[in-house]
Amino acid sequence: MWYIYILESILTGKHYIGYTSDWRTRLDYHNRGANRSTRPYKPYKVVYLEQFDTKRDALVRERQLKSYKGGEAFKQLITSWSGGVVNRIRL
Repeated sequence: MWYIYILESILTGKHYIGYTSDWRTRLDYHNRGANRSTRPYKPYKVVYLEQFDTKRDALVRERQLKSYKGGEAFKQLITSWSGGVVNRIRL
């Protein structure tokens, strides 16, 4: 399984979008400061998750979400998330 995730900085409210096969490990990675681009804004919390069968589908969706970033669709997506994994089989 592959996931796209949206993280939110607890300090600044900034968002980071990425994809991974293990979102829990990736969250820990960001919170340890191992990613140079997210280090200054840690700690993070997950504010959205989607699950995919293939890496390709996750990557396509990640690019789509990055194009939404800051817009109304992006805000609605993260405010409507209930805390579970949204399953996406195919885009």
